[in-house]
Amino acid sequence: MLALLAAGSVFFPGLFLMSKQALKHMMGWREGDAATVSARLVSSVQAVMASSAGCVIASSCRDVIEDKHWLTNAYILFATPYFAYDIYAMFLCYWHKLQVKGHEEGGVRSMSAAVAGYLRREPLMVLHHVFMVAFCFPASLLWRQGKGDYFQGVLFLAELSTPSVCLGKVLIQYKKQHTLLHKVNGVLMLLTFFSCRVLLFPYLYYAYSRYASIPVYEVPLVAPWQCNLGAALLWPLQLYWFTLICRGALRLSAGRPSSTPPTFQTDGCMNWSDSCSQRQTDKR
Repeated sequence: MLALLAAGSVFFPGLFLMSKQALKHMMGWREGDAATVSARLVSSVQAVMASSAGCVIASSCRDVIEDKHWLTNAYILFATPYFAYDIYAMFLCYWHKLQVKGHEEGGVRSMSAAVAGYLRREPLMVLHHVFMVAFCFPASLLWRQGKGDYFQGVLFLAELSTPSVCLGKVLIQYKKQHTLLHKVNGVLMLLTFFSCRVLLFPYLYYAYSRYASIPVYEVPLVAPWQCNLGAALLWPLQLYWFTLICRGALRLSAGRPSSTPPTFQTDGCMNWSDSCSQRQTDKR
């Protein structure tokens, strides 16, 4: 257990640092650009690993409650440090953004003021990551008592949307939001986010209703309270973020800048307001 936690604690920050240094020395990028792209790269790597683990686990469990797979607990332990690391990575991207001309927010200069501004700007994302460590980690590893590996594997598949979200942010950062690649990636992001995050929790209740041969509306009455609490807190966030994705996509496709565009981020990767902010900066 401790070895896997330690491995995750080293792997994700280590990959970030290695990627940042490689981009700085090989590509000649500035610190801020290298750090921002590296954070998205790490998020994408974690997403691919989680999705792959989810596919292996879900496809290996015939009995959705009793069947077990060794990869379930192993990846939970390995990936949990990622969410703590990503809070710092998101702040680092925010800090570097403050240093870019045209993105200062009220003259924020000190680290303490930047932390306060970051928490005001991204309270939902920070709380989401804290919730993943403080609640989902013990719920997934301890409270379920070794049952429901299938459901845990399906939950890992929620990360399928992250690579396309990160790629979209990189394309916007380098002013490629009007390219065919960005449009295709946007469609892929909408489809994966909707199928792997919005439909995720209804599917979990549906899958258990089939297993227990009961109507779907009765599942919350018999499901463990941890499952109901987790779904009640996480599903509305997915619906909210999906709404922002759709609104942002409509703005970009229609070419209508907004003074207060919606913001969506997942694992520190996507901010739909960047394209509009960049246009305002160019005008200045």
